[in-house]
Amino acid sequence: MTDRPASPIPLVVVGGWLGAGKTTLVNHLLRHAAGRRIAVLVNDFGETSIDANLIEGAADEVLALAGGCICCSFGADLVGTLMQVTRRNPAPDVILVECSGVALPAAVARSARLASGVAVEGIAVLVDAADVRRMARDPHVGDVVRDQIAQADLLLVNQADRLEGPGLQALEDWLGELAPRTPQVACTRGDVPPDLLLGLRPVPPAERSSGALVPPPAPAVARFASFNWAAEPGVDVSAVAAALRAAHPGLLRGKGTLAAPDGRPTRLHLIGARTVIEVAPDGTPADGRIVGIELAPSR
Repeated sequence: MTDRPASPIPLVVVGGWLGAGKTTLVNHLLRHAAGRRIAVLVNDFGETSIDANLIEGAADEVLALAGGCICCSFGADLVGTLMQVTRRNPAPDVILVECSGVALPAAVARSARLASGVAVEGIAVLVDAADVRRMARDPHVGDVVRDQIAQADLLLVNQADRLEGPGLQALEDWLGELAPRTPQVACTRGDVPPDLLLGLRPVPPAERSSGALVPPPAPAVARFASFNWAAEPGVDVSAVAAALRAAHPGLLRGKGTLAAPDGRPTRLHLIGARTVIEVAPDGTPADGRIVGIELAPSR
């Protein structure tokens, strides 16, 4: 164990009804961690199923996973578990909190914000494309399903291959009524660019100088596009966020460190409809470069 890192650890809440594909998504992210240390927190190990080939060992109620990742149960004490995770040595690069299928993700996010050393960047909610409308009409659980959708910053429409084109469009229209400002990403078996939830990597210097785009991992490259954005020192960070969204209406994820008007390094995170602006520790490089992922224009 060690003291908490100076910079808050980014945290993303993953929600969605039972069977929507949350654990499949988490396994996909673990398999494509690309060197990032991921901490996955779940309500109970019995509710998740980490791929066996990713598990390296278990001790102290923590699963040790490949690549320095871990998985642990938070039970009824999310804040306490988060405090323990932030003190690990080495600390994780990102934390994923996988909600129970019956949980409201906004309540989980509120609890997570009580833990020092973490920064809740957003809520991603999965829905089963073929079944979500039926579940939303269920007299017993439909209100929970609809609330989960309404609380999302990013909607992942999973198993989209089970619907024909018009059916998928009708579903997206329906979801748009429940969550009007929330971006939607259609996927199958949780196959999305890992950077959507794990955070975007810094742009390599060679690509910064050339302005080249950074392609997301295949096979999603045809559905997503990456871009770079440069901000001048002293810019209003909120104005940059608004300009990004206006220039990239399909924006799904954005990240960068800017020099605010007072000169302090300030981090900008965008995930779906949510924007997080936080002061970075003194001495953090603020090059004004933002890298983002957006839905590729329709052909």
